[in-house]
Amino acid sequence: MRRVVSLVPSLTEAVAESAPGLLVGVTDWCTHPADLGDAVRIGGTKNPDVSAIAELRPDLVIANEEENRAPDLAALRAAGVEVLVTEIRDLPQAVRELDRVLVGALGLARPGWLADAEAAWARVEPARALTAFVPVWRRPWMVLGRDTFAGDLLARLGVRNAYAGHPERYPRVPAQELAASGCDLVVLPDEPYRFTAEDGPEAFPGLPVALVSGRHLTWYGPSLAQAPQVLGRALREPLRSS
Repeated sequence: MRRVVSLVPSLTEAVAESAPGLLVGVTDWCTHPADLGDAVRIGGTKNPDVSAIAELRPDLVIANEEENRAPDLAALRAAGVEVLVTEIRDLPQAVRELDRVLVGALGLARPGWLADAEAAWARVEPARALTAFVPVWRRPWMVLGRDTFAGDLLARLGVRNAYAGHPERYPRVPAQELAASGCDLVVLPDEPYRFTAEDGPEAFPGLPVALVSGRHLTWYGPSLAQAPQVLGRALREPLRSS
């Protein structure tokens, strides 16, 4: 049995659901599944405790080029730890990378939830096309820009990201500019910033606001199988900001 440390909440869930017991270390942000057994918490995605990880003697650390910092991954390699870094910018790439981690690196049978996710997204029939902006942070306001996994999922559901052509992946855009963008919809996920009905919509008076599950919008793991239904329902039932 391989000893695995995961530095990415999505990948933690993917491994835990596929082969319980492999994980010996996870980040403080790894929340799914609720029971991660005896896995040691080794810090955050941006500030993992390299020494603590090395002491766990993992056979493999799994990471992501966006979630984790290159200097931390270099320090792990310098400590003699094998690190597998994923790159995920759209749904097909997510499936390929999950296969690479679970089947290729860990030698597991391809999990049923991954086939379920592929089937669920293959059944998606986009609704009437809407243009939206998607804040992911506040103070300062930051939105989804080009080449993002979440943007790809929204496009498959019929929602075009107004900032998909921006040169930056997560540009800072003032709230006043967003409110005047002429978009049909504001999409507010509950992570990484926890937008709620009381925190976010008031910045964009008069615009419909879809409050969506960040886990279903940004995670690449078992949640992908339910994501089309969960996100689709939220997008069809937006709030009207006052």
